[in-house]
Amino acid sequence: MAKGHRSQIKRERNANKDTRPSAKLSYARVSVQKACFVLDAIRGKDVQTALGILAYNPRYASTLIEKLLKSAIANAENNNGMDASKLYIAECYANCAPTMKRIHPRAQGRAYRILKRMSHITIVLNER
Repeated sequence: MAKGHRSQIKRERNANKDTRPSAKLSYARVSVQKACFVLDAIRGKDVQTALGILAYNPRYASTLIEKLLKSAIANAENNNGMDASKLYIAECYANCAPTMKRIHPRAQGRAYRILKRMSHITIVLNER
């Protein structure tokens, strides 16, 4: 447990915060596995290359991630004053979100469960 006054504890906690620009999409209606296919293709690339890859990727998740990447670029320019041409994708990952459970009626009064999975997608940028 941390020692000291509450304000000192908060000050120390805030000093360790990550200052890199990022954007997060919560409760995206796409499974983690399907989102990771697209995220693996753009991880470590510079921003312009990543936008080109996302524009021509046929997967549904690529449209969500493209919008998220544009938001992260805008955050970097407006909040951190970074140059968009020097940015690259430092981290990108998808975590599990709550799963919606639905019922599909089957023969003889049975019911099969359908799991509609969701994910939280995060993109963190950095400057070269």
